[in-house]
Formats: sequence, C-alpha cells, structure tokens
Amino acid sequence: MKKAFPPTLFLVLWLNSLAVFSQSSGSLDRSKIPGPGPAPVIQIGTYDSLRLGNGMRVFVVTNRKLPRVAFNLVLDYDPILEKEYAGYVDIAGQMLRSGTATRTKAQLDEEIDFIGASLSTSATGVYGVSLKKHQDKLLQLMADVVLNPAFPQSELDRIKKETKSGLAAQKDEPEAVASLVNNIVLYGPNHPYGEPTTEQTVEKVTLDQVKSFYATYYKPNIAYLAIVGDITLAEARTAVEKYFGAWQRGSVPKSKYTLAAQPAKTRVALVDRASSVQSVVSVSHSINLRPGAPDVIKTRIANDILGGQGGRLFNNLREKRGLTYGAYSSLASDRLVGEFSASASVRNAVTDSAVVEFLSELRRIRTEPVSAEELKKSKASVTGSFVRSLESPQTVASFAINTARYQLPADYYKNYLRQVSAVTAADVQAVAKKYVRPANATITVVGNGSEIADQLKPFGPIDYYDAEGNQIKPEAKKATPAGLTADQVIDAYVKAIGGKENLAKVQDVTRNMTASIQGMELTAVQQQKVPNKYRMAISMQGSEAFNMTSNGTKAAMSQMGNRQELQDKTLEAAKVQSTLFAELYYDQLGVKRSLAGVEKLGGGDAYKLELTMPGGDKVIDYFDSATGLKVRQVTSTDSPQGAVTQTTDYGDYREVNGVKFPHKISSSMGMQLEVQSIEINKGLKDEVFEVK
Repeated sequence: MKKAFPPTLFLVLWLNSLAVFSQSSGSLDRSKIPGPGPAPVIQIGTYDSLRLGNGMRVFVVTNRKLPRVAFNLVLDYDPILEKEYAGYVDIAGQMLRSGTATRTKAQLDEEIDFIGASLSTSATGVYGVSLKKHQDKLLQLMADVVLNPAFPQSELDRIKKETKSGLAAQKDEPEAVASLVNNIVLYGPNHPYGEPTTEQTVEKVTLDQVKSFYATYYKPNIAYLAIVGDITLAEARTAVEKYFGAWQRGSVPKSKYTLAAQPAKTRVALVDRASSVQSVVSVSHSINLRPGAPDVIKTRIANDILGGQGGRLFNNLREKRGLTYGAYSSLASDRLVGEFSASASVRNAVTDSAVVEFLSELRRIRTEPVSAEELKKSKASVTGSFVRSLESPQTVASFAINTARYQLPADYYKNYLRQVSAVTAADVQAVAKKYVRPANATITVVGNGSEIADQLKPFGPIDYYDAEGNQIKPEAKKATPAGLTADQVIDAYVKAIGGKENLAKVQDVTRNMTASIQGMELTAVQQQKVPNKYRMAISMQGSEAFNMTSNGTKAAMSQMGNRQELQDKTLEAAKVQSTLFAELYYDQLGVKRSLAGVEKLGGGDAYKLELTMPGGDKVIDYFDSATGLKVRQVTSTDSPQGAVTQTTDYGDYREVNGVKFPHKISSSMGMQLEVQSIEINKGLKDEVFEVK
C-alpha cells in the first residue's frame, strides 16, 4: 500500500528518502543431517602494544594496504548517573569538537578539511583518520582537542537547542518512546541505564557540568588508543609520546548502582499513543551476563536461533502468521547489567496475537531442545559473521582493547570459533533457561490504548506511561458529543480558518519556509493554485535538492536528479492532498470521512477524523475541540520494515488576508518547519506547475 502524502509532508517524504536511499543433488543421502565439521582455522591479525608513563595503553595494528592511518581513543569509566542534568555527558562529548584553547571551531574545521581528514568526538572518546602523510598533523589536532578543549558558551547553547529539538521529535517516534519507557521500567530512573534525558534536564545543563565531566573522566590512565594503518610500532611510539605524553593521569571514580526490583511475574507497560496505527511491542528483562563470560558465545547461538534473521520469531510472526514485517531478539552482555529483548511492530488489531506468539517462542526455546539443523545453521551464521569481521583491521584493534578492558584470556578471540563449534543443543537450552525468562518479563507497548488496552489485560497488570516515561493514570475515554458528525467538525475548521467566503477568494498561495534538521539548513517554497495544482521545491546550501509537482492531472517527484512519476492510487491521493483547502471538496474528491472519537492531545481534547482517500489509503486528522483548528495529521506508509507512521503537528496559526495558516509545522522525522512568509493571489502561472 502506498501513501497519500499531504502537501506539508512532501518535505518529510524527501527527508525520509534521504535516510533510506542452487545446490547440486549428487548422490548424497539427504535423509541424514551431516555432522558438524571441525572449527575452521583462521589467522587473526596481530597487534603490538605499549603503555605510556601516564598509564595510557596503545595498540598498533600495522596494515599497509592503504596509505592511511586511523586513531581511535576509548575511555573506560563506569556509567554516570546524571540526575537532574541528564544529557550533560553526551553534550560534553560533542563540545570537545567545538574548539580548543588555541583554535576556534572554525579554525579546527579548516585545518581538518585542509588535510582531508575526519575527526569526531564523543563522551567516550575521539576518532580520527587521515592519509599517512598527514598522520602527524592529525594527531596534533586530536591531542589539542583532548588536552585543551575550550568549551565555548555559544557552542553549548547551540548543542542544547539541537538536543532539545531532537528530544521533542522523539516523542513522535514510537520506537524511541518504547526504548525510553522500557529502560525506565527495567532499570529504574535512578540507574544510569534508566534515567531519562528530557528537554527540561538538558535546559539545566551548564558549562560547569561539562567542564566537571571532562576534568573528572578524561584521564590517560583509563584511556585505550587503537592505531590502525600504514604505521609501525616505533613510529606510533614516537608520535603518541610526543602528543599525549604530557597528558596528566588522575584518579577516576568508581560507581555502584542498585537495580530496580525485577517483576515476580509478567507485567505490561503501555504508552497510549492515540495517533498510532500500529503497536511497537517489546518483551524484555535484565540479565546478569558480563562480557567474556563462559555463557556469552552460547547465548549468541541461542539468540541467533530464537531471534536472528530467519530465526524462530521471524518465521513465526512474519512467515507463518503475517503479523509483522520482522521480529527479532537480542541477548546483550554488559559489565554493569545485560538485557534480553524481543521486539516487533504490528498492527493494532493483532497486538495481543503478537504477544502470545512472542511468549510462546520464548517458552519453547527454554523447554524444547533446538534441532540439529537449527544448531548447524546458527553456528554457520555466527562463524561467517566472525570471519567477515576480520576483513577489517579495526576488528583486530577492537579485540585488543576488549581483551584489556574486560580482562579476557589472551587467546579468547583465537579460540572463538572453536568455542562456537563446541556449543551443543543442551548448551543452548541451558542458557535459554538461564537468560530467557518470559515469566519475569516486562511487555512494553506503544500504541493506541483505546484499541489495544483490553487486548493486553490477560498478560498482566497494566501500568500507563507518557512519552517521557512518567507513570500516569489512564484517563477515562471521553464520549463524542451526541449528534456530532465528521462534516460538522470540518465545517467548524473551515469557519475557524476564515470561512468559506474568504477561502473562496484565494486563488493561489505561496509559502516561504525554513527548517533545520540534523545540522542541515533547508529552505522550502510551497506553491498552490486552485483547484489542485501544487509545487514544493527544497534547497540545501542554495541548490535545489528536491521538488514535487502536480498539474492536477499528473504528478512527479525529483530528488537529487532522480525523477519518479506518481502512479495509480498514489497519484489520486496526491491530487486530493494538493487541492487548495481540500476540506471544502471532499465529496467531489471522493474522500470518505468518519468521526472516530475524542482524544487527549497537547493538554486539550481533539476530535479524531478518519479519512479514506481514493484507493483506500487512510489519513487521520485531529481538530482542537475548543478552537476548531487542525492540530495534527497522521499518515502511514507500508515498507519492507513495516508500516511507517508519520505525524505532523500544526501550530502558531496566523491570519493572512482573512485566512489563518499554521506557521509552525513539526514532523516526527525530527524537522521543525517555520513559515517565514505567505503570499496570496500572486497570479501564479500554470507553467509553474508543469510536470516535466
């Protein structure tokens, strides 16, 4: 099913597209499954190591295939509980790249670009890569960033603004909301893995917290530097001692945390998201599994059988029952606390069926031995993944750091495949019983509570949460006012934005807009002309990157030079959504509408209208019950990964020539769109809307 894209969402479509762009028979006896062969013998690359006087450990992997060198600095400290300033650790990591005592951010950027290098920073380290001939300059810049950060207030303000914008957008991303709530429920808000970062906590972050983090945790005695590329140990020793030898060691605090009480029986955490047309379902619980523990490799095999690509969950929920596009699981080790999780996105109507099948498969892998064929396929998959990883020299460096950080046996990775080969069906069942515990799991669901809450009651007591992870009491569903119809809601909207008489005077509209997303500055010009001519052009850095044009009969999109003409019901839906003030013409356009109830939205009540476009696509519109204005639109697109829901919120309505238009439009793609100006009746020519 293709999507009917509303005009203001054509930009969202474009941004979304940026993010997304035989055996021989022989004479074998096939009635018998071949026994496992010996573990393949592979040669893991070697590395050299050294330790500076300040405690910094350095690992060097010489690889002369390309004339370049990569430096990866990793800091090993305990997770930090950030409390009312949650978010400051990540912000501090970003700010390291914002200039030094001797270089402004602009100067740093210029010097990095001049040598064709890249340099990125985070709370846990710094990564840089350049050509061999520029390695000394890159290491000089890297050391300046690590040892002499400036932390300018202007950069803190910028990063805080971007962070808050991202957090606001995540509230409309069901997967992000599910992850946040799941972490709070599993670990508790007083655990580093459970405390939420919010717009409020980010707003409180000051330079003092940023500088305190750096002064406390950026120490060489907890640092590991992996150097990979066209470089020898002797060269690395000279360069590292030159630039990092003066870095002063210091004590770094250790922390211990209390985990939230684990449930004695299955429980449900529900985020009621009225606009959701599908549910994000996660079944999870914490586990005690540390990196390098004897069970780690066995759990990798067990999880691959259960929730890997083509595993039991995938085959059951997708292939057998058609409940989802994909269902997977993970069994993650961690030095503090690990986690088991299984998840999928499903239609609201089958939410309970999906949970039933999840729990059934989790119980089955605990109680029934896996088949010889499953075990064989999983071992082959894990072996292949491990061998392929060795194609990258960075893997060898990662092995070296992991061996040191987690105090693994020196031959841990050398014997990895031998340990994989030795795993038995009994081992798989044993670790499944130990680490997969459906009876003590939390079922986290983000979806339309009015449609799924009753479905979830059989699985355990339901606790309700909001999109920020706060536990709340479910509000009683408001009854739709007696006699109210969808057409009456639409009539109230038309009256609220100016009335039919004023709308009829509008022959064309030009909206000039700006937006910023992921650091990219965008400009957009949206033009419409009665009855259904439409064009939107989007530019980045002065160059047009996207346009969508409809002349009322044909429509096409062009992105980065790639043109696609809209067809069939996508074209018909585009005609509807391109129509100026389409609400006035739903009967002529063949748009069916129904009033689906009253939902809580933004602190007020909103009427929910379900629209069926020509061809059957669904769009949900929300109208504020007090003002009559449209405040939200929800669309859904089928994709290989499942239904992709896009939410667009409208606000800051302002009157232009007697008609109110929203001047702030935010989407669940993380974009905040601001209308800079609106021009009416400019006399736009039909040539503007020519579909080329």
